[in-house]
Amino acid sequence: MTGKLFPDESVDLIYLDPPFNSAATYNVLFRAPDGKASDSQLEAFEDTWHWGAAAEATFDAVLSQVTHTNLAVLMRGIVAALGRNDMTAYLVMMAARMVELHRVLKPTGSLYLHCDPTASHYLKVVLDGVFGADNFRNEIVWKRSHAHSDGKQ
Repeated sequence: MTGKLFPDESVDLIYLDPPFNSAATYNVLFRAPDGKASDSQLEAFEDTWHWGAAAEATFDAVLSQVTHTNLAVLMRGIVAALGRNDMTAYLVMMAARMVELHRVLKPTGSLYLHCDPTASHYLKVVLDGVFGADNFRNEIVWKRSHAHSDGKQ
């Protein structure tokens, strides 16, 4: 376990709420002591993905995963079919993280992935490559009936 934060197969439940590939930049907004909105803000994270040196290096790392040969075949196919673009950069980044989540998740554990509908179909296939298609159990889909910024709801 040298250099690893969590031991192998030590986690019962994972809830994953990653960036959504929304192509937006999110900021942390600050409030004044009186509770009113302030003009002060910091960039929290940029939810945009681009194929570049980092994506290529992560892709190579995913392909070299000896214990995940199905994932390597799958990711080669996805990149070959879709090309080296923003979506595949996102999927490669997610695949690398899912490999680590698989390592720490107990065989009896569960993973819940909250994801954007523009990438969910790809992410399900990537999860199949990591965890095996026979391990998919179900999905939860909800429909928002009101704007989520409505404080009266």
